[in-house]
Amino acid sequence: MKSNGKLRTPRWWTIGRLCLIIGLLSIACTTGPAQESKAAPALGTVMVPANFSELAKATGAAVVNIRTVRTIKGGGRVFKHFQGPLGKNDGFQEFFDRFFGEIPEQDFKQRSLGSGFITDKDGFIVTNNHVIEGADKIKVKLSDGREFDAAVIGRDPKTDIALIKIDAKESLPTVTLGDSNALNVGDWVLAIGSPFGLEHTVTAGIVSAKGRVIGSGPYDDFIQTDASINPGNSGGPLINMDGKVVGINTAIIAGGHGIGFAIPIDMADSILHQLKTSGHVTRGWLGVSIQDLTPELAEYYGVQDGKGALVGQIFKGDPADKAGIKANDIIREINGEKINDSRDLSRLIAEIPVGKKISIKVLRNGKTETLGALIAKRTDEKEGTSVEGPDAESGFGITVSDITPEMAERYGFEVAKGVVITRVAPGSPGAEAGLEPEDVIKEINRERVHNIKEYKNTVDKLKNDKKVQMLVKRKAIVMIITIER
Repeated sequence: MKSNGKLRTPRWWTIGRLCLIIGLLSIACTTGPAQESKAAPALGTVMVPANFSELAKATGAAVVNIRTVRTIKGGGRVFKHFQGPLGKNDGFQEFFDRFFGEIPEQDFKQRSLGSGFITDKDGFIVTNNHVIEGADKIKVKLSDGREFDAAVIGRDPKTDIALIKIDAKESLPTVTLGDSNALNVGDWVLAIGSPFGLEHTVTAGIVSAKGRVIGSGPYDDFIQTDASINPGNSGGPLINMDGKVVGINTAIIAGGHGIGFAIPIDMADSILHQLKTSGHVTRGWLGVSIQDLTPELAEYYGVQDGKGALVGQIFKGDPADKAGIKANDIIREINGEKINDSRDLSRLIAEIPVGKKISIKVLRNGKTETLGALIAKRTDEKEGTSVEGPDAESGFGITVSDITPEMAERYGFEVAKGVVITRVAPGSPGAEAGLEPEDVIKEINRERVHNIKEYKNTVDKLKNDKKVQMLVKRKAIVMIITIER
């Protein structure tokens, strides 16, 4: 087609060339350099690992099933715990005691299941203390079906960690310990164990939270995960995506689906080393009773960030006393490491070797002072009079202390007539029952409690009771509080 002596390009040809150019540009964008296609996913994109099976295969061989048998003394009489249709006091118990009371009680065997993992080719196996505690016989079943008797090398009830050993006469598959401090909330993890006796069950999930306190003991610092954990998983490994153990699966919340807890392997590592070399754990001791700073206390003492551990009592002749630490001091740092709360201080002191000198930064009357202390060895007797953590054996989730003259004067308590609650763990049986800090426990199941020693003795006798009644004095009011465990 001509126009003024020149050829004019048809409109359809121009449009066609434009479409061709756009098409080529689109192809170029989708087949660009490989590094561009690996850009970080957009926020909200779910990145699921491509393959869990290889990870499970690489680590599963070192996971074992643990079966125990323990003898329960005097637990076999048929009608011992019989309840009639109208409850405990309906006369049926008296009837059966009268006619069957002379029948001797029989022992019975209690069996339980758990998990563990091999950390050493010589047969050392990590598990939970509650899996093997009190066991007369421990059987370990490997992934290939072989079974062995196991011996207890050492255990630590405070952290619920135990080390056992089998003699396999040959090299065994092992796992590698990782770095739990490097875990981030949202990281993928794998749990392997024997829930309900179903051996080598593999479940996957993410790290839901870190540093969880669930009222199980003074050194609570759990990893929370939604990888399915059930009875029988206890003692099994929590594994990261590098195939390394980052936790020991330990606890669940009854009725809390998708909520499980694991002991961080970084905390367990030093404990396992002590168990392997000496069969027991030695912890550092400073010689103070401590508590968290409430917002009111932080304001009263002028602590802007609310961090630190408030010293409530000094034990005479112990390291803190010799160092010059005083009641109402607020411990802010140990060897330059910041202290956020009383649990931080408890864990840190426990990990310091006995005999080591430490630097302690305290806030006293609004001024910062630096003191030096020589760490001593912690003993059970000292732990009994300390208020550093919840009573691990009671299952109440409370921290108790003797009533000192200073506390009696401050709060108007009667000296040496009961024990005072200094802390109640959120969500614990004690909290659910309505116990509060500063409550004074006067009786437990009608037994008088005058001090820490009597409290511990009474609680030990009732540790298998599902329901416990406490006579509690709150200010001028006396009340009965029933705790169900």
